[in-house]
Amino acid sequence: MNPSGHENGDARSGVDDLALDEVVTFTSELIRIDTTNRGGGDCRERPAAEYVAERLAGAGLEPMLLERTEGRTNVVARIEGTDPSADALLVHGHLDVVPAEPADWTVHPFSGEVRDGVVWGRGAVDMKNMDAMVLAVVRAWRRTGVRPRRDIVIAYTADEEASAEDGSGFLADHHPELFEGCTEGISETGAFSFHAAPGMTLYPIGAGERGTAWLKLTARGRAGHGSKVNRSNAVTRLAAAIARIGEYEWPVRLTPTVRAALSELAALHGVAADLDAAAPDVDALLAKLGRAAELVEPVVRNSANPTMLEAGYKVNVIPGQATAYVDGRVLAGTEDEFRETLDRLTGPDVDWEFSHREVALQAPVGSSTFARLRAAIEAFDPGAHVVPYCTPGGTDAKQFSRLGITGYGFSPLRLPEGYDYGAMFHGVDERVPVSALHFGVRVLDRYLKSA
Repeated sequence: MNPSGHENGDARSGVDDLALDEVVTFTSELIRIDTTNRGGGDCRERPAAEYVAERLAGAGLEPMLLERTEGRTNVVARIEGTDPSADALLVHGHLDVVPAEPADWTVHPFSGEVRDGVVWGRGAVDMKNMDAMVLAVVRAWRRTGVRPRRDIVIAYTADEEASAEDGSGFLADHHPELFEGCTEGISETGAFSFHAAPGMTLYPIGAGERGTAWLKLTARGRAGHGSKVNRSNAVTRLAAAIARIGEYEWPVRLTPTVRAALSELAALHGVAADLDAAAPDVDALLAKLGRAAELVEPVVRNSANPTMLEAGYKVNVIPGQATAYVDGRVLAGTEDEFRETLDRLTGPDVDWEFSHREVALQAPVGSSTFARLRAAIEAFDPGAHVVPYCTPGGTDAKQFSRLGITGYGFSPLRLPEGYDYGAMFHGVDERVPVSALHFGVRVLDRYLKSA
């Protein structure tokens, strides 16, 4: 240990001690900037955007601040590589966070408090930690004279926690020229350590996402007095439909990413897995994978969960209309099946439509990019195992895919046993260890220089 209280950057990484200090400071200070996204446009990312833009400018870059809506600010900057013929790489992170109720937290969610080697607050994992890591790396490069081989476009976005209309969607649709040459990108949801069993540490790297299918269901019936028989009750019709949806058991559908993940996890656990069988028993296989099943179980099927209900205005009045919302998630290649299933489950008395829709994604796990991502992790945790991962939800990679950019989930963190990474996303007492931030900076530095 050196006098600053952390390890010196080792021979495998050009990251200096100042970068290790800065990543903690930047994470903490970004958390203190309240960028709560309540949906419906209720958010203001501009103070955080100005914060990162100032630090990018301090690294010799020329950041651009871009808005579709006042206060909903995005930041884009480009680092020129040494090989002008190489494809560019997009590195992106969002600045908004989901709401947090201070009364539920051990510390105030926007304090950014650093306590006992841990940074606390909303965004510590999702995803101001990654935002800070990127800042720390590019500023270290400025101090040490490093230039990557390929151009790197850095984007900090607004509105990821809602529709992305003011963020990555706006950038992809209205400023595609800023991403010229970008063929691949990295961002959140991947490369975190997962302790599957004693002596078995996994690092799932994102190589796919389920599609987003948020649905609005509308039932119509005959309005009337609550005391009278009504065979055309809109509430009853809607309730029946959402009960069918909520209870439906979706069939197993294996995408290439999920199939690769299951194969590798089965091999690591010494379990036979005949995934090429006509009807492989995936549930039986998952039961043999212990904790590692948590990485795959949410993405072997589509899903549709009722989340909101709206009906009526008075207890003794039967309303003529009732509405529900459903959070649907769709695996790549199953879109038609999803539609047909919803038609059947809603029935003849309930109409449904997409209230928000985004594509499912797949990224090749046999690519040279995935191999470099794997190598960057293994350089700093050589006993670990990197496995492919499909994200149950979605990220800004969906919008950037419109530009032909293949996205990988790579926000590296080495976490201690007992740390529930999944519970940190949108959960109470979100926090990240300082040591995990240091690991992430070193891994990102190595990958981005080798990309």
